[in-house]
Amino acid sequence: MILTIQRLGYLGEGIAQGPVFVPAVLPGEVVEGEVVKDRMTAPKILTPSPDRIKPPCPHFKSCGGCSLQHASDEFVAGWKAQVVLNAVSAQGLSSEITALHTSPPNSRRRATLSGRRSKKGAIVGLHARASDTIVEIPNCQLLHPDLIAAVPVLKALTLTGGSRKSEIAFTVTRSLGGIDVAASGGKPLDGPLRVALAALVEEHLLARLSWNGEQVAERQPPLQRFGRASVLPPPGAFLQATEHGESSLLQAVRRIIGPAKHVADLFAGCGTFALPLAESAEILAVESDAAMLSALDRGWRHATGLKRVTTEARDLFRRPLLPDEFKPFDAVVIDPPRAGAEAQMTELAASSVSCIAAVSCNPVTFARDARILTDSGFTLTGIEVVDQFRWSPHVELVAGFRR
Repeated sequence: MILTIQRLGYLGEGIAQGPVFVPAVLPGEVVEGEVVKDRMTAPKILTPSPDRIKPPCPHFKSCGGCSLQHASDEFVAGWKAQVVLNAVSAQGLSSEITALHTSPPNSRRRATLSGRRSKKGAIVGLHARASDTIVEIPNCQLLHPDLIAAVPVLKALTLTGGSRKSEIAFTVTRSLGGIDVAASGGKPLDGPLRVALAALVEEHLLARLSWNGEQVAERQPPLQRFGRASVLPPPGAFLQATEHGESSLLQAVRRIIGPAKHVADLFAGCGTFALPLAESAEILAVESDAAMLSALDRGWRHATGLKRVTTEARDLFRRPLLPDEFKPFDAVVIDPPRAGAEAQMTELAASSVSCIAAVSCNPVTFARDARILTDSGFTLTGIEVVDQFRWSPHVELVAGFRR
């Protein structure tokens, strides 16, 4: 069939009339290929878009880690901004994109790689598109070079603790103390395996290794810096994908809350926002994960020059903060997971809070929650898009709300 691509869907795939879904294409391109059910998996480009470029990474065709390397940076930025505006518009709202921040290549400091034993040894990399096949990525243009340099030790860990029948997932994080590895899916941890894994930590100078949820060894504390505080996150804990992205999100939040002196930070994690904001405001940090909250608290207690930070372990989905509990606060920062924070936004809407900085990794649930606030008298003052998952369809944003 010969088809013309009409638009890109939320996953970055082209959509032609039908609909027919086509990977690695751009709007306006004419493509030819076999269509099975509703998909053309191997399109031949007959008429390329002026926004099409040569993918910068040699692994792009085989690796499933990136989906938009065939598009210019200008196109991707515009498309991601439009994804956000479309989601907001679907809720009957309007806003402008006041800024767009894109992290540079080779800046991802955290990623999950897969490892599996093979006949010749071990293979470590990312999955091919829609496949269990693992593709090695020695020249990856996405990951920080320190993560690529950790692949040999991940192969050694796979050979030591993996099997031919299963796959190990390695959450690999760049830290101030070196590479932090949290592995899951390997052999059960027993005495001999623990000794062998600990030896690899020393040999390859890893900062820390955790195996199936249990810490095996820590050679150097894998600290993360949040403002003036150094924090030791629990293994595999959430961290913004790039330093550039984290900085962009924080600066946007600071612009929104301005001179607020008492701030509630909801879904606070290990302190991405709470600890830097404590340089000028007293903070209540609320988070359901007690281990992350404990790391935040220790980081605050060992830092200097910060105002008071109090913490509360609380599931904000099941037990959101109530309107009366917001009375002491000038501003609220909220950074929920992809599901959004419908229950918490409903209570915020009924509170006396006048300023909210909302961080989101899902434009659709953000727009749903934004509608709750605007229906109660808030104004959406603007949105900043932060693209720290470069070359992927993933979109993050920060928005301001004022009564």
